[in-house]
Amino acid sequence: MDDTLPEEINLLRDSLVRFMETEVKPAMADYELRGEFPRALVKKAGAAGFYGTVFPDSVGGVDMGFLASAVVSEELARNDVRFASCNNQQASTCPYCIYTAGTPAQVLKYVPPLLAGETIGMMSLTEPGGGSDALGNMKTHAKRDGDVYRLTGSKMFASMANETDVGVLLAKTDPNDPRSATAFIVEPKKYPGFDARPIDMHGLSNALRTNAVFLDDFVVPVENRLGNEGDGFRIVMQALQAGRITVAAKALGVARACFEDAIAYANERMVRGQQVGRYQMVQSDIADMAVAIEATRGLVYTAARRLDAGLPTNRIAAIAKYHASETAKLCADKGQQVFGGYGLAVETRISWLKAYADLFFTGEGTANVQKILIAEDALGYKVADRHHGQTQFRNPRTDPPTMEIAGSNKDAVAT
Repeated sequence: MDDTLPEEINLLRDSLVRFMETEVKPAMADYELRGEFPRALVKKAGAAGFYGTVFPDSVGGVDMGFLASAVVSEELARNDVRFASCNNQQASTCPYCIYTAGTPAQVLKYVPPLLAGETIGMMSLTEPGGGSDALGNMKTHAKRDGDVYRLTGSKMFASMANETDVGVLLAKTDPNDPRSATAFIVEPKKYPGFDARPIDMHGLSNALRTNAVFLDDFVVPVENRLGNEGDGFRIVMQALQAGRITVAAKALGVARACFEDAIAYANERMVRGQQVGRYQMVQSDIADMAVAIEATRGLVYTAARRLDAGLPTNRIAAIAKYHASETAKLCADKGQQVFGGYGLAVETRISWLKAYADLFFTGEGTANVQKILIAEDALGYKVADRHHGQTQFRNPRTDPPTMEIAGSNKDAVAT
């Protein structure tokens, strides 16, 4: 726990923990057993204001900033990382892209329902052959046909694509020009040609799925294009800067969950007449976890505070994301060692926390990509924050759209 957090963020944290304890934890096991998406819980979380921390009240947000968003992401993952899987789609990358680059009409049509949990979001960039070079290897293309675009191609690892109402998806408007990547607001349930197929992922949620997406003349109205043709990659990269901090915070939450479970088990399990926590090898693991968590918390919160202050953030976000993913893996591995054989049992939470630790090592940019960015900046080859201040897109913390919705979610945070 960080005692330097503003009181309003600590109150938000306490409210979220109560929500997770009373609403999410009692219900998630049944959702997992049925393989059913917890849409009702998402709607409750949205109504409570947990998805609107970085957005102004004019679009249904609660206007508390990126530090508050990081704390929400951390506590979601610490309490139930499966339910936390939808946080980026509802509170970060998907609505962030629409808010920052959309017209006022697009913002006011799509962002408030996402923040309220009334619609389910999606962000789809990665392709089967793309990997970390998502732009250079992008095959999905969009062909203008009068008042619509027709999208053809495929995407991979699209979280909640099988449930999404509104998403942001990239496609090239010129198949031969990587600079033509364009962002589109997509509505899979409204227009034909979108097929999402859940992928079986070892140890991950059976209720909140990641998907392969197949587009066959998928219809997107021209009015749903975000920005101009060719703006897509810049729109998404701006969102991913904030998204890295969100994922780093979730990795921190997973690390804390592993640590807390290991502490509880080390004090409970008796071997040769004493708690296993009394043994020095176990204490060594506990100490390594504690140090890594405190270092990660400092990095994640610093990155979020810099984003709130409008300072260059790409470098520190990469550092925070890389270190947080390393910490999550370390705590999952060492936590399993504390549990011994019980750490492999599916009934033990740490067995599936380890799968999510591996996921965060890859999601929102792999560890190796973050290391390249960090190293090239340190060596002077490429300044990580070189694009700061150059974007033409709106900032949700400083630039409201010109039209407002009726009502406000400002006071919706649960108490």
